[in-house]
Amino acid sequence: MEIRVRESAGAPVVAVSGKLDALSVGDYEKAMNRLFADGKARFVVDFADLTYISSAGLRAILAAAKELKARGGQAAFANVRGNVLNVIEMTGFASILSLHESVDAALKAL
Repeated sequence: MEIRVRESAGAPVVAVSGKLDALSVGDYEKAMNRLFADGKARFVVDFADLTYISSAGLRAILAAAKELKARGGQAAFANVRGNVLNVIEMTGFASILSLHESVDAALKAL
């Protein structure tokens, strides 16, 4: 898995590629914790290049969402497609995550 963070329209965009699973979830958590430590409470997570998500990845997303809620913040998820979208919908996460077709749409939702 690779994680790239860039600023766009005043908010960080966290691009996650590859697999978000038990082996890589620590890197995702570190990236989120860096954003929290920097005082970021609004950001976009771009899953355009994410090919797989496991239950460990879902738990990490949920943990970050809880932390954001405690900080009065918000995350928007962009480009959630294919198998990743199927897993998110099957597990009911689609009803608790802010899902958008593009990074621009997710930025506007923040």
